[in-house]
Amino acid sequence: MNVATAPEPTVYHVRQGGQGSALDIRNFNLWYGKSQALYDVNMEIQKGAVTALIGPSGCGKSTLLRCLNRMNDLIDDLRIDGEIRVGDFDIYGPGVDVIALRKRMGMVFQKPNPFAMSIYDNVVYPLRVDGVTKRSVLDETCERALRSAALWDEVKDRLKESALGMSGGQQQRLCIARGIASDPEVLLMDEPCSALDPIATLKIEELIHQLRGHYTIVIVTHNMQQAARVSDNTGFMYLGRLIEYGDTDRIFTNPKKKQTEDYVSGRFG
Repeated sequence: MNVATAPEPTVYHVRQGGQGSALDIRNFNLWYGKSQALYDVNMEIQKGAVTALIGPSGCGKSTLLRCLNRMNDLIDDLRIDGEIRVGDFDIYGPGVDVIALRKRMGMVFQKPNPFAMSIYDNVVYPLRVDGVTKRSVLDETCERALRSAALWDEVKDRLKESALGMSGGQQQRLCIARGIASDPEVLLMDEPCSALDPIATLKIEELIHQLRGHYTIVIVTHNMQQAARVSDNTGFMYLGRLIEYGDTDRIFTNPKKKQTEDYVSGRFG
């Protein structure tokens, strides 16, 4: 007779930073209808750090990322259990203003998604949605965001041109500029380089290094070398569970779980 065994608990060895916690995920479970996609995830994401989520396709890493700004709310028949805390409140608690929450959580998607408008209007779009009309504020925000996205020098003389005429790598950096224009606390990146060539990917990685400390960054990536290059901490997920979460150097050189070692060494995935 086969006896079901309980899954092994997550192994944690995260180097503690000095800025405290930005997000605290507690006993988090998620179901799509009757199908469970996330199992009892516990994870403290450090403020100002870059945290990478790695694992094979379908392991739940993008699902977890989209829970952090409640984008999964748009999916029918979705159910969650547990908490995700930002400071002293649970983002899934009653009465939470989801729109206000998403303003605190900038989002960058796999493929660049600039709007069919000028470079300038793309960047200041979040402010205009909030009713900001003062030109000096919009101008200052546009320059600040484009400088932060390492794009100002490339586009400062063509801000009125369509963003659709930019290269793919420039478009992705523009989306990052748009994501940080409203000065969020957290920047969520869902495989932001998967549609880019190696040179554009390098520029995005350099940008992540520059933004570290100013923002808390959570990045989902299928590229383990990229996770090793850009992140402070790495969480390895498999079949909806967080298997190991720790200092990136240790995850890739001396993991504590056999599953983690097999994945980062290329034995599966």
